[in-house]
Amino acid sequence: MKETVTDTSLSSKSLLATVSLGSSSAGRVSGKPWKLQKTATQRSHIQEGVKTKKWEDRMAKTQKEKAIKKLQAELKEEKQAEIIRRKEITLERRKAAEERKRLEEEKAMMGARKAARLRRKAGRTKKINH
Repeated sequence: MKETVTDTSLSSKSLLATVSLGSSSAGRVSGKPWKLQKTATQRSHIQEGVKTKKWEDRMAKTQKEKAIKKLQAELKEEKQAEIIRRKEITLERRKAAEERKRLEEEKAMMGARKAARLRRKAGRTKKINH
């Protein structure tokens, strides 16, 4: 046989079955006392400066570091250019010295040849000269 439920009995049963919900962020509690309520993750690996400092401060610091690096690069380039310039000057001096030496040797050689020519013209031979 079927049991019929009337309106009045339904409302009284629903009032008895109503349990007050604990306050939580979602509006309900799991009912498991060993389960902790979830909280936001605490990321310990993030640097302290990122956690605490303002974005503008960090950007100002970054800009300052960029300016310092740019200045260092410029100084390094100047130093490198000075080294290259000195090497080129030294190379030019060596080339000029070698050229002078070569010309002097050539001049001495030409002088010896001219002297030999004059001696031959005068009728002397190597046997007589030496």
